[in-house]
Amino acid sequence: MNDDQLLRYSRHIMLDDIGIEGQERFLAAHAVIVGAGGLGSPAALYLASAGVGTITLIDDDCVDLTNLQRQIAHTTARIGQSKVSSCATALAQINPGITVHTVAERVDAHTLGHHIRNATVVLDCTDNYLTRQAINQACVAHGKPLVSGAAIRFDGQISVFDRRHAHAACYACIFSPDEQFEEISCSTMGVFSPLVGIIGTMQAAEALKLIAGIGTTLDGRLMMLDARHMEWNTMHVRANPQCPVCKAHHTDAG
Repeated sequence: MNDDQLLRYSRHIMLDDIGIEGQERFLAAHAVIVGAGGLGSPAALYLASAGVGTITLIDDDCVDLTNLQRQIAHTTARIGQSKVSSCATALAQINPGITVHTVAERVDAHTLGHHIRNATVVLDCTDNYLTRQAINQACVAHGKPLVSGAAIRFDGQISVFDRRHAHAACYACIFSPDEQFEEISCSTMGVFSPLVGIIGTMQAAEALKLIAGIGTTLDGRLMMLDARHMEWNTMHVRANPQCPVCKAHHTDAG
């Protein structure tokens, strides 16, 4: 690291769990963030400020006035821009020393594989069930840890699905791809604006812990937040041997 980086990241370097080695891992890492909206905004801003060296933003949407109640990476002046372009501008302003790639298109399992094969960690910041399944499928296929978040109304959830570990669940172990879920979105159901900040920031924290190999991640735990009462509930999860996505990847190795 150069002198500017030593100063910029000094508060991380002071932490025994991170130090210079952990910060260098951040700088060498590549985080793929799918969704540059309510969850993706705080997640991307914190990963950029923490010094994650390469960030790929994937989203096919454009900034709308209704987004600005919660999607803090965007501004009134950037209404009409693609969300990935707007978010990339915000990241460059907070940390010009990182590399940001933008993908302004809707992705599926096949195209996601191309984008995440070289990723260190993947963050699912989307609000579409089919896209969530495609992200999970690509992460399982390429052995990438997935940090999954969701938020609607006053309800949020977050988990880590790290198939590099024995008996770890994937997203499809809990939420079957064969289930028919009614798609609900913030545009029709509404969302409490700080909720996406809470969940998105936690996604950034989990991603940084995975990159640096520190602490205990949410792998094996699904945390659910009722923001009306600020009450958390935790469900412990394990791999489903009959999961159609990851059953071929079950292993007894840790």
